[in-house]
Amino acid sequence: MPRRKVSNTLALAVLGLLQEKSMHPYEMASTLRERGKDTSFKINTGSLYDTVASLVKHGWITEVETVRDGRRPERTVYTTTEDGQSEFVQWVDELIRTPVPEYPKFMAAVSYLGALGPQRAAAALTERAGHLERQIEDARRVLAETVGTGLLPRLFMIEGEYALHALEAEHGWTVRTRDEIRDGSLTWPES
Repeated sequence: MPRRKVSNTLALAVLGLLQEKSMHPYEMASTLRERGKDTSFKINTGSLYDTVASLVKHGWITEVETVRDGRRPERTVYTTTEDGQSEFVQWVDELIRTPVPEYPKFMAAVSYLGALGPQRAAAALTERAGHLERQIEDARRVLAETVGTGLLPRLFMIEGEYALHALEAEHGWTVRTRDEIRDGSLTWPES
């Protein structure tokens, strides 16, 4: 399979938004944040404009018009091209069908959990569980405010459901492992 010309996931998000309607980059960033998608995609102004420029360069999106709203600066509105539409559909299909190795930092750290010793490891996992509980609450709130109120169709926030289940699974593992450390069923080698 040939290497994709543009492969960062922010490009995927831009192409996805442009499925709905033509937009300028500021609206793209605002929409992604409003929908809580900044947990799926790293969004900052510089990288968004670089991504848009790259998509234009490769012919996946094109300028539709330049608009001015009141005293705000002019904003260029973009839409997908036929090539961009084709790449988007192929990319999504590929990502859903084929698991690829991802290298989460937490998994790397867990592989060295023993370095912390039992008490410190249990304390670290307890703290992580608290952070995960707050993230789970936030994810549930976002889903309730968007899908639960009918603001967006469920399909537009399906990755929020996936993320919620992943957080819940990680929380369950974290608490179980912490409890196993505390009750001694997960043992440390004698030093």
